[in-house]
Amino acid sequence: MDFILHLIGFDWKTGKGKPYRCFTYGAAFSEVEIDTLTGDFHTRVASIIMDLGFSLNPAIDVDPRSFYARFGLVALEEPKWGDGAHKWIPPSCLYTSGPGAYKIPSINDVPLKFNVSLLKGHPNIKAIHSSKAVGEPPFFLASAVFLAIKDTIAAARLEVGCSDWFPLDNPATPERIRMACLDDITSSLINSDFHPKLSV
Repeated sequence: MDFILHLIGFDWKTGKGKPYRCFTYGAAFSEVEIDTLTGDFHTRVASIIMDLGFSLNPAIDVDPRSFYARFGLVALEEPKWGDGAHKWIPPSCLYTSGPGAYKIPSINDVPLKFNVSLLKGHPNIKAIHSSKAVGEPPFFLASAVFLAIKDTIAAARLEVGCSDWFPLDNPATPERIRMACLDDITSSLINSDFHPKLSV
């Protein structure tokens, strides 16, 4: 172990150096469009940039699957458990345990424009072929879609004169988007800080 830490530039006795050379970094941007009457939304643009050192195979590393997995979690897949609000589900049982019981991302959820870029000119000098591993790191980047949805709702609320903070729970399902967009219909049913009951 000491030999390996020495190779990567870490002094075990002093605790100085960089023991982890494979940290990956990334950033994402998303642009969404929502229907304020139905709560439906579509991701118009999603752009990702990742630092993977010198990619061993860009055709494999530029893989949107982990982005879409997280996209489903932040915008579509609402867990439903057996509780007082869901009496048709046995107590403490998870109803949404597979794609037959909840909506997973489909071809219609793919952004109209999807850009994936790899940062160039920053090798991982202590790794095989100066690369960094990738797989799950882009998973969190789809949170940009959730945040874009919230920003879009905020813009819609501003049009009706409401600039107050509002809660938006994950996942941002069409039902939650619709109830967060204030208008004459929703205002007669809820107040501006409506917080839906979660089934978790």
